[in-house]
Amino acid sequence: MESFVIDINCDLGEGVGNDHLLMPFLSSCNIACGGHAGDEDTMRQTVQLAKQHRTKIGAHPSFPDKENFGRTEMRLPPEELTSLVLDQIEALDAIAKDENTLLNHVKPHGALYNMATVDVGIAEAIVKAILLFDENVILYAPFGSVMAKLAREQSITVMFEAFADRNYNDDLTLVSRKLDNAVIQNPEVILTHVLRMIKEKKVRSQSGKLFSIQADTLCIHGDNSHAVDIVSYLHQQLPANNITIAKVGAV
Repeated sequence: MESFVIDINCDLGEGVGNDHLLMPFLSSCNIACGGHAGDEDTMRQTVQLAKQHRTKIGAHPSFPDKENFGRTEMRLPPEELTSLVLDQIEALDAIAKDENTLLNHVKPHGALYNMATVDVGIAEAIVKAILLFDENVILYAPFGSVMAKLAREQSITVMFEAFADRNYNDDLTLVSRKLDNAVIQNPEVILTHVLRMIKEKKVRSQSGKLFSIQADTLCIHGDNSHAVDIVSYLHQQLPANNITIAKVGAV
């Protein structure tokens, strides 16, 4: 029987209050670094928690938009956007180094992530920020996205990210959070969704069609009201389905 390996990540340090419940089930985490949420104290607390559980640490930069949790599209000059992203990555990296651990990856947040999926200019600004920081850091990006393509052209390692708790459109973008069917909350439905993406490399869109996808890392949103139930259920069920969770973190 074919075996599979998957990373499970979650967006943390966002003030939801469940980080300590989620972290034991994660193999990587994306830490808010001041754009949409978080400050020096929350970053340090989350880094310390990740280190305790040997969970890989990633920066989760976003538009500077705490009022809307980074989920509102913004249009900024490319150089300004690169600087904003780089500043957030470096802020978390400084804390990680101070705590004697390493930054594993970068995953943009919210509207910034969604726009970089299809917008060349925004994707280029993010890729430039990563190159200015450290070309060896990994980028978490959607399969088939502009961001992933441009990063790989610059020899940045990309882990293709799929969303365990979100529904997809036919073009592999995520169903808008403005719609009632955007977020999946039932753990059993999520498991079916996830198994198809990992084992069959397919995702069923909201139109009912199947599309090719690749998943190296699965995201569960920390602000999903059922997040703890979802990650604990996947932690139990994935190994039962011959899928190993890649729990190898920085020390």
